[in-house]
Amino acid sequence: AVVSTQSTGFDPKGKSESEVRMLCENFMKGLYRHIGPDLDVPAGDIGVGGREIGYMYGEYVRLRGQPDMGVLTGKSTDFGGSKLRPEATGYGLVYITLEALKKYKHYRYLPEEKRAGVAENCFKGLRVLISGSGNVAQFAAEKVMELGGLVISFSDSSGSLTSQDGFSTDQLKELFHLKNVKRGRLSEMAEGAGLQYHAGRAVWDLGLECDVALPCATQNEIQLEGAHKLAEGGCWCVAEGANMPTTNEAVDYLKTKVDIYIPAKAANAGGVATSALEMAQNSARLFWTSEEVDVKLNGIMTNIFATAYKTAQEFGRPWDLQFGANAAGFLKVYKAYKAMGYLKF
Repeated sequence: AVVSTQSTGFDPKGKSESEVRMLCENFMKGLYRHIGPDLDVPAGDIGVGGREIGYMYGEYVRLRGQPDMGVLTGKSTDFGGSKLRPEATGYGLVYITLEALKKYKHYRYLPEEKRAGVAENCFKGLRVLISGSGNVAQFAAEKVMELGGLVISFSDSSGSLTSQDGFSTDQLKELFHLKNVKRGRLSEMAEGAGLQYHAGRAVWDLGLECDVALPCATQNEIQLEGAHKLAEGGCWCVAEGANMPTTNEAVDYLKTKVDIYIPAKAANAGGVATSALEMAQNSARLFWTSEEVDVKLNGIMTNIFATAYKTAQEFGRPWDLQFGANAAGFLKVYKAYKAMGYLKF
């Protein structure tokens, strides 16, 4: 299960800490009978992060009279949360994209002067468009920059912030503080060196040149017009960090224009995968280090890519990772149903 401010109809903008806490506690009063470590385990989503999960978990404990750490994921590491859970979706998105880049060997198509070291580090020198500025966008950007890529953009509901030369490490730290501590708007960074703010405009409306696009904001953010502009800007790889951020018609168009398209069901699985790792730690009363979780997360994303890639190949549709992910998921469910005797044919 996923909990978001959209699902509750509550707009957190401008609300006090007490108002947010009261909303979380009242929401849990209606929810707690329907969840449990072996029943349904909610996690956060848009507008619901560690703060909100903490308030909901606290109310759950008060109502139930027992801790049940595995009832929610995304908790603070102070009370049963997993290391790297906030980073997981963004890091996982970059890990699976990196696997695709390695397999595709895209550096063959780069100018000679850009090839040095790229075979070993496939993000080196690539221009990467990122939408959103929440957890997924922040940590995807952090990992892309760590791997040598240039992050060109971020966005929020008020507009987009871009840097033609790529955001610096200091600017990324400023964005982290702005969004996670001040809970401010990207417009507050508009005066930064080399930064341009585009009020009321989405990243995909700007026609920016890029190699890789990582939509990390919200559902249906890339529509057909935005897909056209991505293709015109030279984008050849799209990997979805948000849930279904590309409309169906935009997906159909992009699959005819880009070399690599990784759908959300595969690309953003790192978050829910690390929620499963958090549940495993809770059940076993273990606390893994960041390094241990990171290795497991990377392995999971590598396996997801390999499965989607192999399945697409087996059905004669090489590099159709959308088909590969769909077919692999269907086959897994089909085989399980058949083995349990639910299918009578």
